[in-house]
Amino acid sequence: MATIPLPQFPDGFLWGVSTSAHQIEGAVDERAPSVWDTFTAGPGHIKDGSTAAVACDHVHRYPEDVALLAGLGVDAYRFSVSWPRVNSPGGLDFYDRLVDALCAAGVRPVPTLFHWDLPAELDWTDRDTAERFAEYTSVVAGRLGDRVKKWITLNEPAEHTLLGHALGAHAPGKRLLFDALPVAHHQLLAHGLAVRALRAAGADDIGIANSHGPTWAASDRPEDVEAADFYDLLLNRLFADPVLLGRYPEGIDALMPGDVEADLKIIGERVDWYGINYYQPTKVGAPEGAEIEFGGLTLPAELPFTVKELEGYPVTDFGWPVVPEALTELLVGFRERYGDRLPPVVITENGCSYDGIDDQERIAFLDGHVRALHRALEQGVDVRGYFVWSLMDNFEWAEGYARRFGLVHVDFDTLERTPKASYGWLRDALRAQR
Repeated sequence: MATIPLPQFPDGFLWGVSTSAHQIEGAVDERAPSVWDTFTAGPGHIKDGSTAAVACDHVHRYPEDVALLAGLGVDAYRFSVSWPRVNSPGGLDFYDRLVDALCAAGVRPVPTLFHWDLPAELDWTDRDTAERFAEYTSVVAGRLGDRVKKWITLNEPAEHTLLGHALGAHAPGKRLLFDALPVAHHQLLAHGLAVRALRAAGADDIGIANSHGPTWAASDRPEDVEAADFYDLLLNRLFADPVLLGRYPEGIDALMPGDVEADLKIIGERVDWYGINYYQPTKVGAPEGAEIEFGGLTLPAELPFTVKELEGYPVTDFGWPVVPEALTELLVGFRERYGDRLPPVVITENGCSYDGIDDQERIAFLDGHVRALHRALEQGVDVRGYFVWSLMDNFEWAEGYARRFGLVHVDFDTLERTPKASYGWLRDALRAQR
């Protein structure tokens, strides 16, 4: 455990933890199906053969989980609202109760309106899904907006596009490769329409949670630099430029469907802050003309880049390199790239997968990344908050229950919650900030 106190953050800095609906809620028989229910039912899609039918049973055990949040001493709880649950009779009642419980505990509710669990009857390849999302947003805001002040539209449209629609590793399991680009556009359009719907409902604290990380070229060879630049465009700029600048990177707009210029006026609606999910940098080189296995994924030979192992750093149980200084690099780079178009930043996810309740590795990870975040503040980046992923162990998508990101251990047989050493570390660190 770190013995040097963390540096002090500014007054009003928002400390929180994050979860998502499909990963913790369970109670699938009390809501309509999502694309993840359909995908999970397919043979071989989930590595341990599990489902999220029960998960952490948060729908029935949320009072216990809110008590854990209160004991941790966080300012805010970032959860997601299940669109299929809202579409079901009484579904919004659960979120009503959850928000009431959070407010009573002094924890600010910060809902994400979409975290990958699309209703099974919808498809992001269809433009109409963006319009449907705006309608759903209005329903949720109308019910919760009297108590919820801080909103997130989408979570990680880049991963949902890449893993779910380009490579088929996540729901809905499509393997469209670059034909998945319309999915990115429709999600971004949904974001812009949701911002308008939230504004119409009186909201004035709206952001998006995009995933970002530095891209490092495998060498200074021109072909490696070119491949790394393209990867950075695809995973970073494709999702940040339209939101922050109101335009796609050069050449991308020609690949998008519909009246792109009109859509970009919607996509570029002003946000009050910009959420960044950070986990790791990526080392990228020129294509090698063969399939490669990376991070549990099979990357096809047709891709115009190769993702390489980043050597010389410790790794998590997921095999992800632990590089806190890359978070500083990312944030300073964003400020340099976007200048005054970059609103205040919130780290909406940062965390790691490690087994064990005495999780000293997680403590070291969080300690290092919080310090890296403070260094970005010292260099002039306007960062307003930090959310740890995740409050508790959960259903980790295609990995099933094999990866544990939680500050709280969950026994998936008994559903007993046990705070880990990292929970105590964060609780004490937050007390020292006040």
